[in-house]
Amino acid sequence: MNLRAHLTACAIVACAGTASAQGVVKASRLSASLASEAVMAAVETCAQQSQAVTAVILDSSGVAQAMVRGDDAGIHTVETADAKAYTAVTFKVDTIELVERARGGTVSSAIAKLPRLLLAQGGVVIKFGEEVIGAIGVSGAKGNAIDTQCARAGLERIKDRMK
Repeated sequence: MNLRAHLTACAIVACAGTASAQGVVKASRLSASLASEAVMAAVETCAQQSQAVTAVILDSSGVAQAMVRGDDAGIHTVETADAKAYTAVTFKVDTIELVERARGGTVSSAIAKLPRLLLAQGGVVIKFGEEVIGAIGVSGAKGNAIDTQCARAGLERIKDRMK
């Protein structure tokens, strides 16, 4: 076999291996214990400020991993926290940033049309390196981006163990 034929055969084998590997996609997500700890920390942080909230973590596919409804949190906060997390993971950006963009008129009109999307602060993306692996949504606090602060506090609690 000449060198050219050998290189061609190697390239075909390499491409075939790559093609079959493209049929499976692996996705990262938080462990159940870290997700549970993060939502609890978010709810506790808000409770320390006399805010009754619900916190939800979704993976990158929008599937719920953990949820805690705080004492005295309204029933609507469960669905709203989910929608905030879903919006953050869908757009791969914290929803407080989307709210700011909306003030400038640069947010997708899909937010008003698609189910589970909500233009409200309180959704925070969860990243592993640069990869968005999920989002946490918090709902129920009254004003001044407190939902976002509590969501970030929940992630802060677990960040050193996200490896």
